[in-house]
Amino acid sequence: MLSDLEIRIVRELQAGLPLVERPYLELARRVELTEGELITTIKDMIKRGIIRRFGAALKHQDLGFTANAMVVWDVPEDKAPQVGRIMAGYKQVSHCYQRPRRPDWPYTIFTVLHGQSRDDCQKTAAELAAATGIKEYKLLFSTRELKKSSMKYFL
Repeated sequence: MLSDLEIRIVRELQAGLPLVERPYLELARRVELTEGELITTIKDMIKRGIIRRFGAALKHQDLGFTANAMVVWDVPEDKAPQVGRIMAGYKQVSHCYQRPRRPDWPYTIFTVLHGQSRDDCQKTAAELAAATGIKEYKLLFSTRELKKSSMKYFL
C-alpha cells in the first residue's frame, strides 16, 4: 500500500517534470518536502518496485521522425528471446513485444520503428530481418494518431 505522501508524489511525477533548473526542488515544494527528502522517497519507491521507470515522451514528429510502422514478425517461440533482444537493441525501435501466436495470425514479435520516411522504416525492417534471419514479416504503416498518452494513477 502507498502512503498519502507517496500517492501525492506519484500524482506530481506523472504530470511530468517542470521545465525549471531544479525540477525535483519544485516537486518537493508541491508535496511539502525538502528536495533531499523527495529524492530519498523516490529512490525508496524505486527500490520497492513501486516506480519501475522514468521516461521522457518526445514528439518524434518535431524531431524529424515523421514515419513509423508496426512490424509484425513470424518468429519461432524458441528464438523469440534472442530475436527480441537483437531487435530491441536498434535505436529505430521504440517498442518490442512478444505476443502469442494465433491460428490466423502467425506473428509473435511486434516492433515499432521510427524513421524520417517510409523508406527509412522499410530499410530498418530489412536490416532487422538480415540481423535475425527472420524473413517473414509485414510493415503496418500508421495513417493517423488517434491517441497517445501515459497511464494516470490516483486521479
